[in-house]
Order: sequence, then C-alpha cells, then structure tokens
Amino acid sequence: MSDTPPNDPLHGMTLEKILLALVERFGWPELGRRIAIRCFNQDPSIKSSLVFLRRTPWARAQVEALFIEMKNRPSSPPGKDGRPRLFSPKQG
Repeated sequence: MSDTPPNDPLHGMTLEKILLALVERFGWPELGRRIAIRCFNQDPSIKSSLVFLRRTPWARAQVEALFIEMKNRPSSPPGKDGRPRLFSPKQG
C-alpha cells in the first residue's frame, strides 16, 4: 500500500459533513434552488435531509456532485448587489 491519498474527492467525507459544508456555503434557500428537493425547501433540517438523501440515490448523487463542484471552484467575492459572482473579475 502507498501513503498517497486517493483521487476520490469524497474520500473521508461523510454525507453529514458534505451537507453541513453546502449549507454553510450556500444556505438552505440557495441549496434548495440548486437542488430542487422538498427537504431543502420546506422546513429544512440536517436530520430530515440526511434521512431523505440516504434513501434516495439520485438526490445523494446531486448533493455529492454539487459538493465536488464547490471544492473545485474557488469562491469569488460577491458582486455589488451582494449576490455571488459566477465568473472571476476581469484582470488588467
């Protein structure tokens, strides 16, 4: 066995850690907009979301994909209107 870490970006991450990171980064309203599932939009909680995601493979796959995207894309500061920027500001 080698001491190099695996290439899996989800290695060592539990579903709860993933969900907490997404909620911290986006908040429930934005998370519900990005992944349209009821447990994110109506009375959201970590506990109810974990129950749903553990029983629903397609929803879990979407949450994991959003987490990987979040990790791969550095966050840029919000624009003048306070909304998150989708693209980096122009250089020069």
